[in-house]
Amino acid sequence: MEDHTQVEEEFQLARRASRAETSFIREILKLTARNDIISFAGGMPNPKLFPVDAIREATDKVLREDGANVLQYTITEGYMPLKEFISQRYKEKKGLEISPDKILIINGSMQAIDLIGKLLLNPGDNVILENPTFIGALQSFNILEANFVGVNLEEDGLDISHLEAQVASHKSNLSYLIPNFHNPTGITYSEEKRQNIAEIFKSNRIMVIEDDPYGEINFSGALNPSFAEYYPEGTFLMGSFSKIISPGMRLGWVTSPNRKLMEKLVVMKQAADTHASNLSQRIIHQFLCDTDLNQHIDNIKKVYKAQLDAMVEAIEENFPKQVKTSIPEGGMFIWGILPERYSASALFDLSIKEKVAFVPALSFYAHQDVDNTFRLNYSNADEDDIKTGIEKLGRCLKEYLI
Repeated sequence: MEDHTQVEEEFQLARRASRAETSFIREILKLTARNDIISFAGGMPNPKLFPVDAIREATDKVLREDGANVLQYTITEGYMPLKEFISQRYKEKKGLEISPDKILIINGSMQAIDLIGKLLLNPGDNVILENPTFIGALQSFNILEANFVGVNLEEDGLDISHLEAQVASHKSNLSYLIPNFHNPTGITYSEEKRQNIAEIFKSNRIMVIEDDPYGEINFSGALNPSFAEYYPEGTFLMGSFSKIISPGMRLGWVTSPNRKLMEKLVVMKQAADTHASNLSQRIIHQFLCDTDLNQHIDNIKKVYKAQLDAMVEAIEENFPKQVKTSIPEGGMFIWGILPERYSASALFDLSIKEKVAFVPALSFYAHQDVDNTFRLNYSNADEDDIKTGIEKLGRCLKEYLI
């Protein structure tokens, strides 16, 4: 096998290839695949909650009733009955009127970031991001050769003064935000912040990608308002079945503010992969027809809330007081902050020796200049492992913070 460096020397790579970097989190996940590791690292749903039997029944039904068509190519836009379901749910849950022809079915919501970025960003363009933000978005925009304009987060959303300053000093036409149970911090934007941010973007003609993979996992019950409520002409909404049904199906969606932009997104997707899996679309739709989705999500929320409570209790008992942690209202993550002079990466080196993994948050920052924060995932660990793992991590913290 030829050496990678030798290949780079012999063949000229595209400029964007030099910006493609290995995800630190992906490397951690390889390590945590070991059975002897207690992992709070991945942003993964609990596999015990996957509706395996219902998915099997849905698969049998669609193959039995329409197998030849299900296994054939399909249209790029996506399966219309599935898009109608999504449209109706937006109306019922958020009061949003989003017609099915403004919805594109995609291979996981990550694809939407790539497609919208290709649609709106030229190399060297600025994209406004939360600081920190989802590492997958940073990777995608980086490969598209965008420049990052990071805006600091407060407990209820973006720092408005910092946003105004960044918008004034950096021309941009695109922003990317995760307003509900944010990854990695777990914070949720207040309604006031949503309105203020929408007005700033609207007055500066900056479009917003609202990524909402966790919004349904709301422990209080009510769903939060969308930027599309205040800024419908400039908001792309991203949603996913990964956190509420199955990530392995690789199915999500993106809505477009208007049909012209949707037509362009469809062309972008045709060039990428023709269409999302016809089989996955039909199985998910059949599952939704046969299942009470609200009840299914309520069960997820019940389990995750118990796991969150177990982690919060264990943290209170075991972490030094100078370590600050959040208590999210939903989603899958707790955010941790060490005293400024300490490194979460160094803490990880200690904890992994104790066979406990978490994510040092350095890679979540646009310019990777903060190393005293970390993310804990509570959704993919049972309560016994949470108690044991947090006890071990607490001992590591006490040793490290001496």
